[in-house]
Amino acid sequence: MVLEGPEASGKSTQCQLLAQRLGAMYTKEPGGSPLGIRLREILLARDGEGEWLPLSPRAEALLMLADRAQHVEEVVIPALAAGKWVICDRFTPSTLAYQGAARGLDPWELEQMSDWAADRLEPDLYVYLEVGAAEAHKRRPRPADRMEEQGEEFFERVRSYYLRASLGENWMTIDGLGDPAEVTDRILAGLRSRLAPLPQEHDATG
Repeated sequence: MVLEGPEASGKSTQCQLLAQRLGAMYTKEPGGSPLGIRLREILLARDGEGEWLPLSPRAEALLMLADRAQHVEEVVIPALAAGKWVICDRFTPSTLAYQGAARGLDPWELEQMSDWAADRLEPDLYVYLEVGAAEAHKRRPRPADRMEEQGEEFFERVRSYYLRASLGENWMTIDGLGDPAEVTDRILAGLRSRLAPLPQEHDATG
C-alpha cells in the first residue's frame, strides 16, 4: 500500500502510525535504502554559498527513478516475498505529480520509465490524503527544503494531478484533517472495505 499527497499532507505520520497498528513495514521514497539515503542527500544538497545545487527537472526525475529502482529491489520485493505488509510513503504517482505535472516533463514517458524502474511492481492500493491547499500551506515546515519552498502555483499543479489520479479504481481518498489518530482510524476503516482481511491490528498506544 502507498500513501500519496502533496507536501505537509501528513503522509509520513500516517505511514508510521499505520505500520504500528498493522504490524507492517514502513518505508519511503526517496531514501528508503542505503543508496536512496545518498540520493536524497544529493537532491537536498547546497553549494558553498548555501544555495541549492543546480538540478534540472530531468536530472531530478532520474535521481528519483534511481532511488525507486534500488528501493524496490533491495527493500520492497524482499519484504513482500517474506509475507510482510509494506506501507510506502510515495511511489510512481509522486513522480507524475512533481516531475510531470509540476515540472512539465512528459507524463507518459515518466510513467513508462517509472514502471521499468519499479520492475512493473504495483501496490494493492494508493491512499490519497486530502488536506486542501490552505491547510497544506500552513503546515509546510520552515525552513523549507528544495521541494517545500516551491511556489503555490507549483503545489496547485501537484494537487490538481492528485485530484485527477485519485479518481482511479486503485485509489482511496481520505480526509487528512484533524487529529492524526482520527485520520488513521479513517484510513483503517477504508482499508477494511478494500483490502480485508487486514493483518492483526495493534492498539494505537502499542
